[in-house]
Amino acid sequence: MDMKKINAGKLRAIGYDARERVLRVELDDGSAIDYSGVGTEVWRRLSTSGAAWSFYRDNIEEEFHGKRGVAAPRKRPEGLDDLFGPGPGET
Repeated sequence: MDMKKINAGKLRAIGYDARERVLRVELDDGSAIDYSGVGTEVWRRLSTSGAAWSFYRDNIEEEFHGKRGVAAPRKRPEGLDDLFGPGPGET
C-alpha cells in the first residue's frame, strides 16, 4: 500500500488499498490503524480534504472499526548519516 505523507492533527500518513477496501492511517505516536470496508469515495474525500484530521475524526474514526498496529519505521535514504550524522535517538 502506498502511503501519502500528511501533517494534519495527529495524522502523519494515510494510505488506501482499493482492492481490499482497507484504509491505513499512521499517527504521530507511531501507531497505525487499519480500517476495513472503507469505500473509495471516503478515501478520496479524506485524501483531498483541507481538514484531514477533522474529516478522519468525524467520518472514519467514529464510523469504521479499526485494527491497531505499529507503523513501519521510515527508512532514511542511504548516505545521509555520512553527511549529517545519526538521527535523533540513533547511535
